[in-house]
Amino acid sequence: MYTHSDLAQLQAQSLKMQGFIRQQTYSPQNEKTLRRFSSWEVAELIFKVNQSTMRGRLAADPTLPQGTVEADGRQHWYSLEEINEMRRRLKVNRRSLMPYRPTGKRAMRAAIANFKGGAGKSTVALHFAHAAALDGYRVLAVDFDPQATLSHSMGLSDVAEEYTVWGIMARDLASETERMNRASQGAESGATLPRRRLPSSITDMGLADLRAADFIKPTNWPTIDIVPSCANAAFVEFASAQYRHLNPEWSFFAAVSRFLDQLPADAYDLILFDCPPAIGYQSMNAVFAADMLYIPSGPGYWEYDSTTSFIGQLAEALEDLSRFSGLVPAGTMNLPKAFLDVRFLLTRFEPNNDLHRAMQQAFVKVWEDRVTEHPIEMTRAVEQSGRFLSSIYEIDYRDMTRETWRRARASFDQAYGEFHKHLCAAWDQLEDEA
Repeated sequence: MYTHSDLAQLQAQSLKMQGFIRQQTYSPQNEKTLRRFSSWEVAELIFKVNQSTMRGRLAADPTLPQGTVEADGRQHWYSLEEINEMRRRLKVNRRSLMPYRPTGKRAMRAAIANFKGGAGKSTVALHFAHAAALDGYRVLAVDFDPQATLSHSMGLSDVAEEYTVWGIMARDLASETERMNRASQGAESGATLPRRRLPSSITDMGLADLRAADFIKPTNWPTIDIVPSCANAAFVEFASAQYRHLNPEWSFFAAVSRFLDQLPADAYDLILFDCPPAIGYQSMNAVFAADMLYIPSGPGYWEYDSTTSFIGQLAEALEDLSRFSGLVPAGTMNLPKAFLDVRFLLTRFEPNNDLHRAMQQAFVKVWEDRVTEHPIEMTRAVEQSGRFLSSIYEIDYRDMTRETWRRARASFDQAYGEFHKHLCAAWDQLEDEA
């Protein structure tokens, strides 16, 4: 017989092992640190210029970051801060190295979602966040998944549940309930309507005193922040059901959207959501707040079947939310919910696998140009990066053969490049900030 106490004991044993694994994976200080990037990577893979051109520019202007030099003097290595300083100051053939960002627009929000476990949502979110940071963007990641894979991969482990999406939703419940109570008391009819009351378990948490920025934590990448998740946040689905009972008029699905609207419009360029493998209170917050919907899927029949079910159930859930239309102060988002773009991305793809190629053709036949052209290939380097809670961009190419590393990076570069193209097109459609 096993009770909740036994399960708690099993978890405690596992937490000890988690700490040991992190010590082996991260630095001796038990903190994940970002490596430096070689002059070859900076020139050819990040700035996409000839190495000799970059060397000439650096030699001509010694005030530019010169990086650190290997013992043999052959290779310079740069931090991301130094890379971004060069990006701001350099032009090549009169071309700015700064990334595209339309003026007068807030950050674009993209949800990586599918309720099939193992579809690669966290892997895609992690790599897109890192690729965007290397592209010069400021990124905010929001981890909606209680498995917290993205948070752990970003170097965060000891996270209190009140600083997760659950805390954002509980804080929103309290503020929205107070707003409704004030509106009721100020009704033109003069009638005093019953106040909606919340239990002390919510009102005494101190969430009302937290600023929006208090939920945002820095990562080991200087231009990437995250709203983290943790295993204890798994009860958010049960808690949210209770919250809706306490205040049936609370528009639970708009909590994260309202939270993001509190951030300065120019604080970030890209906001990425890593969604849980389910359609629930958290995932509905993610898709409602998103401008773009990216749906990763493995290249098998069951993944195709699950993805089909996902978009069908998501359509039904969003249709149900339409009854709130005109009743919800949702800021930059409106009902009925409309995305600026929806794309399907194949993951774990093996180009020499006949079944995978056949399923790719099936995806394209059904969803046509909604399916991205470049799938993410399964390579040994990708498997290795997953084992060490890192992206291919974080792994030093000297830790494996350069060709193996380049093949894996090329796959993610192509997938991100396509994502970036669709992102910019959708960004232009986004309404200007008032």
